[in-house]
Amino acid sequence: MITKDMLISDALRQGNIDAMAEVLYNFGMHCLGCALARGETIEQAAAVHGVDPEEMVKALNEAAKTK
Repeated sequence: MITKDMLISDALRQGNIDAMAEVLYNFGMHCLGCALARGETIEQAAAVHGVDPEEMVKALNEAAKTK
């Protein structure tokens, strides 16, 4: 289960990485390859991009389950 205090890099290991990367991209995170993005928590990334972290976590958990 993905939580808002989880590092993005750790979250991406929880399931369908392509679907989760698409979710993050749709939330405005176009820099998944940058070093800072990998070291941020989901909550930190959400704050930087003006997104509700709970909404992002919900979408990531749903995407993680897809095949």
